[in-house]
Amino acid sequence: MTIAPVYVGIDVSKDPLDIFAADMGSATIPNTLEAAQALVARLAQAPHFVILEATGCYDGRLRRALEEANVQYARINPERARDFARAIGLKAKTDRIDARMLALFGERLQPPQREPSNSEREAVARLHRRRDQLVAMRAQEKNRCSETDDEQMRARIQRHIAWLDEEIDALAAQTAAAIAASEDMRNCERLLRSMPGVGPVVAAALIALLPELGAAQPRKVAALAGLAPFAVDSGRFRGLRVVRGGRKEVRDKLYMASISAARTRGDLGEFFRRLRARGKPAKVALIALARRMLTILNAIIRDRVPYLPKAA
Repeated sequence: MTIAPVYVGIDVSKDPLDIFAADMGSATIPNTLEAAQALVARLAQAPHFVILEATGCYDGRLRRALEEANVQYARINPERARDFARAIGLKAKTDRIDARMLALFGERLQPPQREPSNSEREAVARLHRRRDQLVAMRAQEKNRCSETDDEQMRARIQRHIAWLDEEIDALAAQTAAAIAASEDMRNCERLLRSMPGVGPVVAAALIALLPELGAAQPRKVAALAGLAPFAVDSGRFRGLRVVRGGRKEVRDKLYMASISAARTRGDLGEFFRRLRARGKPAKVALIALARRMLTILNAIIRDRVPYLPKAA
C-alpha cells in the first residue's frame, strides 16, 4: 500500500523560508543550512513532497538538505507558479500565501520528482556562468573603449579588457579540466563535439545547463532549451509560430552553433540553405537549424553514437 505524501510548499527568499503543510501549518525559518536540515529532519519522519520555486542560488542549502535526507521535491518555474495562482483566482501575493499556493500546486498538479543534483555538473555550470558574465562585461568594455576620446580612459579600459581576457581564458581552462576529470562528462563532450558547429563552449553549456539531454523526449528537450515553436492561433487568425521561455543560455549557445553549422557543406548546412531558398528569414532558418541540431544531439547522447554526417 502506497501512502500519499503530504505536499509542502516552501517560498524561498534570500533570508527566510516560508513553509506551509497541511500537517504542520505555516512557519517561517531562516534560510540557513542548520535551519534547513532541522526542517528536513522533521519532514523525513513521514512521507512529504516539497514544492519550491527555482530561485537561483537561494534554494541551494534547502536542496542539499532535501537530497541528503532523501526527501522528494520538485523545483518549478516561478512563472508557472504564478500562472497557477491566477488560474485559481489568487490575486494577493505574500510569502506565506505563496507557500500555501505551492503546496496546493503540488496537490493538484503532482509534478514529477526532481532528479538528485550532480555536484560535478553543478561545478561546471558555475564556471560556465561566470565565464558568460565576464564575456558580457568584456563586450561592454569594448563598446566603452570605442566610444571614448580620452586616451587615458581608453588605456584604463584596455587594461581591464586584458584582465578580462586572462580571466576568461582561465575559466575556460578550469572548465575543460573539470569536464576531463569526469568520465561521463568527458564522453559527453566527445560525442557533442563530433557535430559541426559544436565547440568547447557550446559543449560545456549543454553538459552543465541541460542535464536532461539524452534522457528526455525531443519535444521536451526543445522546450527546455527555448527552441520549441508555439502556435499563436485564434479563430481564423493564424499567427507566426514563436519560440519563448526555456533556458536562455542554452538557446544562445545553440544559436551561435547554428551560425557555424549553416556554413558547412554537409546536411546541416544544406538544411539551412533549403529553408532560405523557400523564403524563410535568416533568423527563422537559424532557429530551425538550432532545433534540428539539438534533436540530433539528444539522440547522440541517448545512443552514445557520434555524429555521422550525411552527404549534402
